[in-house]
Parts: sequence; structure tokens; C-alpha cells
Amino acid sequence: MITSAIIPRPLARLPWRLILLVAAIGLAGLIVLYSAAGGSMRPWALKQGMIFFVFLSIAISMSWMKESTIKALTFPVYGATLVMLIGVEMLGFVGKGAQRWLDLGPIRLQPSEFMKPAIVLTLARFYELVPAGEIRRWRAMWPAFALLGVPAILILVQPDLGTCIMVVLCGVTVMFLAGLPWWIFAAPVAAVGVAAPIVYQFLHGYQRKRIDTFLDPESDPLGSGYHIAQSKIAIGSGGIWGKGYLHGSQSHLDYLPEGHTDFVFATMAEEWGLVGAVLLIFAFAMVIRWGMKVSMNAKTRFAQLAAAGLSAAIFFYVSINLMMVTGMAPVVGVPLPLVSYGGSAVMTVMLCLGLLMALERQQRSGSSLQ
Repeated sequence: MITSAIIPRPLARLPWRLILLVAAIGLAGLIVLYSAAGGSMRPWALKQGMIFFVFLSIAISMSWMKESTIKALTFPVYGATLVMLIGVEMLGFVGKGAQRWLDLGPIRLQPSEFMKPAIVLTLARFYELVPAGEIRRWRAMWPAFALLGVPAILILVQPDLGTCIMVVLCGVTVMFLAGLPWWIFAAPVAAVGVAAPIVYQFLHGYQRKRIDTFLDPESDPLGSGYHIAQSKIAIGSGGIWGKGYLHGSQSHLDYLPEGHTDFVFATMAEEWGLVGAVLLIFAFAMVIRWGMKVSMNAKTRFAQLAAAGLSAAIFFYVSINLMMVTGMAPVVGVPLPLVSYGGSAVMTVMLCLGLLMALERQQRSGSSLQ
């Protein structure tokens, strides 16, 4: 075991197993993007590598934050993100039929991405402040629903259904773990189920088409069902060992749309097969398991809820994307984190990991390399 006697103490206290695991997932993503571009670092792999390195560095830097600092910043960050979401409604940049970004000159900021970790920390902080005996009372429930509902509605009207679902799932996870009764969550689900035919009429055309395609993807294999059909063909054609690196016909011949973003898993599975796909899923499972261990070992209620919620955010990213590309869920635009091309998911997951590393650092007293 390498100890702080060999390397500087601040570096020795970093969770290197996690960092190397995350780096391995990111490297796998770069290799897939290189293949998706036909064996070229441009236009995706090189830029993705730079984004990944920058946000990994930020995550590692965040690991030195104290829990007290995170608590102090929680409500101000939530408020600032909410203001930015309102700013998107008033002044947001419109692209591809959606108004999701703030144009800040050199960069376009998507505030809804910040809301995923922000809602987890905010609800964790809220339920830490509520006495244990008061959690099941209505006066302790409605503020939490308001904290979650307002940003969820603002994101839904952008429209960004995938991010809205992610924010709601992250918030509900924290509320459930805080001790709210199960029927609080079951009742709205039942109500939505009953009202589904009415809700369906108010959805945007492309959202209705996604649901139609999910329920019957074979009904329009050359139209709305094309993405899912090609994704299934790519994954299935990979077999056990895959077609071989740089030999994916579905992705290289442009049969597979969005093979570098939302459907990057299908690109990878075609070339790496079932073995490669399982190894990638296993790596994500290890990251999530590490996050849940941080939650279980936490010494404060805030750290327990925050670590569980942040781990759940990564879990929902991975599970929704995998269900999406395999036809088990509607296509809602959720990328595979650290693998799909694009900085938004990388930023969100790295913020979650940075916060998890900071909470985990509070628990450790030894200086040996973990």
C-alpha cells in the first residue's frame, strides 16, 4: 500500500480507486467517440477529452470542500439556479425548438443541469433542519414539494422532459429516504396513470410521437421508430464479442442516428459486444456502489441524504439511457454520462462526484491510499 510517506498527504487522501474507475469510463467513451467519427479524434473525441479533463480536475478540487461549506452554499446555489431558470424563460436562447440555454457570449449555459445536484443538496439540507418527529407532518411536506415542483415545472415548459424527469427522480429519492410515507409518492403516480389520456393531449407533438414509438416501435420503422429500431439492430448484431473495433457497420454507415450522443451505447455494443457492454455497466455499478457506501458511512443526516441523492442521480442517468437505447423506455434525450459526447452530462456527473468525494473525505481519518 502506498502511503502518504511516499506521496504528499493531500494526494494520498484522494479516493484513487474511484478516480481511476471514472477515468477508465471516460477513456472508454473517448475510444467509442473516436470510432464513431470513423477513426478520427475530430470532431468529438478531442473536444470530449478536454471537457472530461477539465471537469475531472474540478471534481477533484471540490473534494477538499468541507461539509459545512457545502451546507452554507446549498440554499444560495438553489436560489441562483432558480433565478437562472426564470431567466431562461424570459431571455433564453432558442435552439432545435427548445429554450434551454442562457447565452453568455463565449458560452451557452444550461441552468437545468445545475438543478440536478442542487435539488438533492437543498432537500437534504431541508430535512436535516426538520426535527425527526415533524417529517411526516404536512407542514414539513409542502415546502419540500414546492422546492421540487417549481424548478420541475420551469424545466418542463422549456421543454426538456428528460431533465425534468431526472430532477424529479433525484428529489423524490431524497424525500423518500428522509422518511416520507410511501403513499405520498404512490398517490400522484396513480393519479397520473388515471389522467394519462388527458395529459397525453397536452404534450408536444414530438413527445407524443416518442410515447407512440415506445408503445409500438415497429409501427413506423422508417419514421419515428427508426432510432430505436436501428439501436436494437446495432446492439443485437454485436453478439457476445462484438464486430471488432472500428468495424461497426450500423454506426459507420450512418444507419444509427445520434451514435455519438444519446445512442453511443449502441455504437459501443456493436463493436465491443455483450462483454464490453457488461464491463461498462459493471464500472458504472461500482461508481454508484461507492457513492452508496459514502451515504451509509456518513455521520450526519445531511451527508446521508445528499450522498444517496447524488448517487441516485448517476444511477438514473445510466439506467434511463440504457432503457432508452434498448427500447424499454421512451427516448427522452438522456445521455450516457461520461461516454456520450457533450459537456452537460459530464459537468453534472463530475459535480456529483466532487461533492461525494468531499463528503467521503469527512469520514476518513487515515492517510493511506484508498
